[in-house]
Amino acid sequence: MNLLNATTRYYLLLALFLFGVGSVGLYYGISWALRGEVDEQLAGRRLELLARARAGQLPPVAELAALLDIDCQPRHPGARDTLLLDTQEHEMVPHRQLSFMLAAPGQPPVSITLRKSLVETEELLGVVLGVMLAVLALLLAGMVGLNRWLSARLWAPFRHTLGALRGYNLQQHQPLALPTPAVAEFAELNHALNGFSQRLVADYESLREFTANAAHETQTPLAIMQAQLEQLLQVPALAQDPAAAPLVAELYGATLRLSRLHQALSLLSKIENRQFAAAQPVRLDELLTEKMAQFEPLFEARELRYGLDVAAPVVLHLHHGLADSLLQNLLQNAVRHNVRGGELLVVLTPRELKVSNTGPATTGDPARFFERFRKHNAASDSPGLGLSIVQHICGYYGFGLRYTLSEDGTRHTLRVRLAPLPATAAAPLAASESPQNVDRIATE
Repeated sequence: MNLLNATTRYYLLLALFLFGVGSVGLYYGISWALRGEVDEQLAGRRLELLARARAGQLPPVAELAALLDIDCQPRHPGARDTLLLDTQEHEMVPHRQLSFMLAAPGQPPVSITLRKSLVETEELLGVVLGVMLAVLALLLAGMVGLNRWLSARLWAPFRHTLGALRGYNLQQHQPLALPTPAVAEFAELNHALNGFSQRLVADYESLREFTANAAHETQTPLAIMQAQLEQLLQVPALAQDPAAAPLVAELYGATLRLSRLHQALSLLSKIENRQFAAAQPVRLDELLTEKMAQFEPLFEARELRYGLDVAAPVVLHLHHGLADSLLQNLLQNAVRHNVRGGELLVVLTPRELKVSNTGPATTGDPARFFERFRKHNAASDSPGLGLSIVQHICGYYGFGLRYTLSEDGTRHTLRVRLAPLPATAAAPLAASESPQNVDRIATE
């Protein structure tokens, strides 16, 4: 429910309450006024009869009984309501009656009752209530119609602002250019959003420039240090000093780890800043086959039994570098946290990529492995960013990611739920080559 409808609902409830109370008050007020008018008419007729009685102008009681309701026995004086039978309509009709004693000169006192029908009063009340209900219905319909008109006309700038915010993309490097509506509140809102987007774009450009400069300025010294340490390790004099060689080798290893850490953090920063906009169709099955071939020497060095099962060509619309990094980190994680002589199985379908490997028994929540600098083994030289990079890439493209463990904790399985391209887009790429299938261990 939008704000205008919520406000209108309270107005309608208030209007219904006030009109209900007003209608009841008006009914009893008009009824009281009409009965008062009837009582005045009856009282006037009573005064007229009393004046004529004092003047001796009244006919005898026998003649008067033909015109008025006369009773020799005294009745309860005063005005009250009563029901009388209408001989023509054969129904009880409400009347207002006034009883009083009348004494004419030379005649015994008699009780006279004057009556007046209230049918006209009831009809008038019905007309008034009908008019009130009609006015209430028209008012409520008018409020609903006015609400719709206001929602469509006066709130149009607000909806335009919402549409601009939903479609805004920071990678366009352009601030919002919202117009200035006639409504002061909406104009103030658009002005604030324009200023906010300008600061956001400026901060984003500054952060992107800082990330690029930091990556460039730090990568160059690291590359120089790595190259010089490699040359230093090849110096013959270093082999003659048994104390210096391990120190230089350890320094070289630390430089390599620092370089990998720098590359991983730079990649995470670029993914979070959404700097990979150039997406294109990628044959994930071919790329996975290439990656498995590149990892074969490492598989053999770790004595791993490995297998690749590709059911069909899989085409995804993503950045080629991110696709390569996704597979690289998945396979590297499966190898690094495996056991010597263990197993590794990769299964690729159009809907899912599954990487399953053996490993040391692990307990706890597998979701914690996606945290930055989280390691299975604290003594590992890995920076602990591989699965975090995988998670960010999957989140960047809307892929589902799930990490599960077997009951004994020795089988680790990572599942990536893919979002492939439609068949029409995948057909031109799939027609060139058939999928490859390499299977060296039994599938699960």
